[in-house]
Amino acid sequence: MSSKPQSKLLAGRVAIVGTGHRARLYTHSIAARPQLELVALCDTNSDRMDHHNGLLKEHGRPEAKKYPAEDFNKMLENENLDILVVTTIDSTHDLYIVPAVKKGIKVLTEKPMTTDVDKCKKILSAVEENNGSVQVLFNYRYNPVHWKVAEVIAEGKIGNVKSVHFEWLLDTVHGADYFRRWHRYKDKSGGLMVHKSSHHFDLVNFWINSKPSSVFGMGALSFYGTEQGKRSGWARNYDRARGSKEAEDDPFAIHLEDDKGLKALYHDAEHVDNYHRDMNVFADDITIEDDMSVLVHYENGVNMTYHLTAYSPWEGYRVMFNGDQGRLELECVESTHRTAGKKGGGAEGVVHGEKALKNEGHNKITLQKLWGEKEDVPYVWATGGHGGGDEAMLDQIFGPIPGQEEHKSPINRLSADQNDGALAMAVGLAANESFKSGKLVQIKELLGRQL
Repeated sequence: MSSKPQSKLLAGRVAIVGTGHRARLYTHSIAARPQLELVALCDTNSDRMDHHNGLLKEHGRPEAKKYPAEDFNKMLENENLDILVVTTIDSTHDLYIVPAVKKGIKVLTEKPMTTDVDKCKKILSAVEENNGSVQVLFNYRYNPVHWKVAEVIAEGKIGNVKSVHFEWLLDTVHGADYFRRWHRYKDKSGGLMVHKSSHHFDLVNFWINSKPSSVFGMGALSFYGTEQGKRSGWARNYDRARGSKEAEDDPFAIHLEDDKGLKALYHDAEHVDNYHRDMNVFADDITIEDDMSVLVHYENGVNMTYHLTAYSPWEGYRVMFNGDQGRLELECVESTHRTAGKKGGGAEGVVHGEKALKNEGHNKITLQKLWGEKEDVPYVWATGGHGGGDEAMLDQIFGPIPGQEEHKSPINRLSADQNDGALAMAVGLAANESFKSGKLVQIKELLGRQL
C-alpha cells in the first residue's frame, strides 16, 4: 500500500476552500494552533465565509481574506500558501487540488478525493508531474478502535486473512441527511458508494494491507424517494422543510433554525446562492441509492462482502475477518436508536461526526483462535468526532493544541495519500458501474493504470 508515516508536522499559511459545516472543524483546529495562520477563505457564499471569520474571532485570531470561488487562482497567486484545505462539493475537488499542487502547495482534502475516473486521473497526473503532495483526510483510520484492528491483524493473531464481511448501517437521521442536500445527486457526490463508503473501503485496504482488483455490486433506491415513501407511508408533500407546515412534525425533516451553526451557515446564508440544506428526502429527483451490496476481490486473494443501508433504526457497523488461524470481529454501535423529532425540538445530533451520538451503544473487538474460545481485545477508548478519529488525525497532521495531551497511535501508516484516495473511491466507482451494467468491473481497467 502507498500509505506512509507523516514526515513532519505542518505549519504556515493556510487557506480553506469550501466553508460549509465540515470546514468548521479545520477552522477551529487551525485557529487553536499558533504555528498555523488561516489567511484566506474561498467559497461561492460570502455569508458562510463571514461565519468562519466569526469563528476565528472567537479564537482571538485575525480575519482571513475572503475570495469568491471564481477568484480561487487569484488567491493562490496572492497568498503565498503553504497548505490548502479542500472541503467543497465532492465533484469540484479536482478544480482546487490540481492548481494548488502545480503551485507546490500541500493539499489536505476531505474524502472522497473526487467523484469520477477522469478527475482522479487529473489529480494523480498533477501529483506525479509536479512531485506534489495530497493527503486525503480519512479520519476513520485514526479512530483507536480501527487502528487496534489493524494492529491485531498485522501481528498475525488470526493468521492470513482470507475473507471479510462488512455491514454499515446509517440510521434515519444520519442516513436521511444525505438525501436532504447536494449529496442526493450522483453527479455531485458519486453516490453513497463514493461519498460515504470510500471511508469503509479505505479502512479495508488499510486493515488487510492490500489493493482492490475487481468489484461486483447491486444497489437501489429502496426507501427514500417519492414512490418508495408513498409505499411505506412515510412520505410528506413538501419541497423543503423551511416554511412548510407538513414538515413541522416530519421525523425525516431537518429544521435549520433549531441549530445555531446550521442556521448561520445555511438558513441565514441561502439568500446568497439559493442553496437549500433542508430538502424533502422523499422527493422525486434523487439519483443515488440507499441500499447497496458489493463483492470485492483483493490482490492478496481476500474476498469481501459489503453492505450499506441508509435507513436503519440504529447506527453502527460490524466487520468480521476470517483467517487461517482464527476470526476477528468488530462491532460498533454508535447509537442504539433515534427518537422522532419535530420543529422546535432542537437539532442535537442531526449532523454526524461532531460528537458522540445520543443513545450511544458499545464498541467491542473479539478474537477467537481456531479450537479456542472467544476473548475480548482491549483497546483505548476515545471520545470526540468520529470516535476520536478527528482529533487524532489533526494532532498527527498539525501537532497537539498547546496545553492539551496529544492523541497518539502505535500505527505509523495512518496518513493516506492520493493513491490511497484513488483506490478507495475506485471501489465505489466500480460498484456504481456494476450497478448499471450488471457485470464484474476490473479496477485496473477502470482507472486505466495500476496503482
